[in-house]
Amino acid sequence: QVQLVESGGGLVQPGGSLRLSCAASGNIFSIGTMGWYRQAPGKQRDLVAAIFNGGTTYYADSVKGRFTISRDNAKNMVYLQMNSLKPEDTAVYLCHMRIATMSSPDDYWGQGTQVTVSS
Repeated sequence: QVQLVESGGGLVQPGGSLRLSCAASGNIFSIGTMGWYRQAPGKQRDLVAAIFNGGTTYYADSVKGRFTISRDNAKNMVYLQMNSLKPEDTAVYLCHMRIATMSSPDDYWGQGTQVTVSS
């Protein structure tokens, strides 16, 4: 079984920073793409940032220049550094990994961590 556990969410004032972490554990053979999504109440789940095996990154236009995604392959972890946070960044943030176990690769999700940006 594979499990993803996120940490680092919380309440922060506009302009502040937070760092999210996500650790994968279990019977892992390899990990491909890692990413962070977010979902605000009543809205769809949107991709915020992704990082591919070779280190190439993707960012949604709304977070470019403010958020940075990184990964530690040795630790099976992905991070999201969020700076200059805005109230519209408020959402539940979920990490995603494409993980190969002994069978074919599959999509795995964390349980989500709440990020609230408010004064």
